[in-house]
Amino acid sequence: MTSSSVRTSRPNRRLTAAFAAAGALLLAITSVTAAQADPAEPTADPGVLQAGPIGWASTNGGTTGGAGGSTVTVTSASQLISNMQASGSRIIQVSGTINLSGMNDIASDKTLIGINNARINGGGIDVDGAHNVIIRNITFANADDDSVNVQDGSTNIWIDHNTFLPGYDGSLDIKRESDFVTVSWNHFDGTDKTSLLGHSDNHSADANHLRVTYHHNFYDNTNTRNPRIRYGRGVHVFNNYYLNSNEYGIASTENASVLVEGNYFQGVDTPTEVGYASSDPGDLVERNNVYSNSGSPNTRGSFVGVPYSYNADSASSIPSIVGNGAGVS
Repeated sequence: MTSSSVRTSRPNRRLTAAFAAAGALLLAITSVTAAQADPAEPTADPGVLQAGPIGWASTNGGTTGGAGGSTVTVTSASQLISNMQASGSRIIQVSGTINLSGMNDIASDKTLIGINNARINGGGIDVDGAHNVIIRNITFANADDDSVNVQDGSTNIWIDHNTFLPGYDGSLDIKRESDFVTVSWNHFDGTDKTSLLGHSDNHSADANHLRVTYHHNFYDNTNTRNPRIRYGRGVHVFNNYYLNSNEYGIASTENASVLVEGNYFQGVDTPTEVGYASSDPGDLVERNNVYSNSGSPNTRGSFVGVPYSYNADSASSIPSIVGNGAGVS
């Protein structure tokens, strides 16, 4: 795989409300096997703000959210919902704590960014058939369903620098033919069913979709689904920090193809699974990971490759980089 000079290490902690799309350098897709996998090159200068997504959300035309639209600040549930569902590009600044209930739709071409210790409590955000959405710098707590749900063919979605606290169901689920998604620099703090990728074993329509990159996320005393993957081909899980899980980290099932690269597993009983419960196995290639007081990874098959450039940090640096850098600013 080829790497560019795009910085993925710890970014500047001050987040801005408008984001430029990262240019996607499309490369030939290569096949990587468990026995043969070219190492990624190290990253460049520290402290450079990540202007746009790295990974799958940088492809398919890129992800800019509400850039170019008006900027509004919301402080109530009614203001938040009406602006999320408005047409056209819009940057929505969420200020303080907003109490929601149920799942609430967000339309295409939106940036949802937290300011003033933004917190969404009780309800969740539904990215349902939407395109070009950014959700950034918000704490999600006590969701009565999912905190964030991406589904029904949503494309070019970037979930970045959020903190997810326990709720009723999943913290961040991606399913039903959604595609071109990056999940980066989030802190999953004590969550249970953390992140499902793929609706169910029987939903084969997810095949050839669910192209997702997970990088620099902190899975902090989480339980399962970090993520649990069905059908997704080219799922890239790199430079994440897994701290204390008595179940499993990443599961590849139902013919998924997953690369697990440069992660740090600390106190994780089963870092990776191929197949899980009644789900048929998928492929999973691992390379350059650190397993500290953890079990051995389960691997299988080959990885289909990714069409974007990236740099991976060394796994040994991940507890410091991600432990200090993930989550809200």
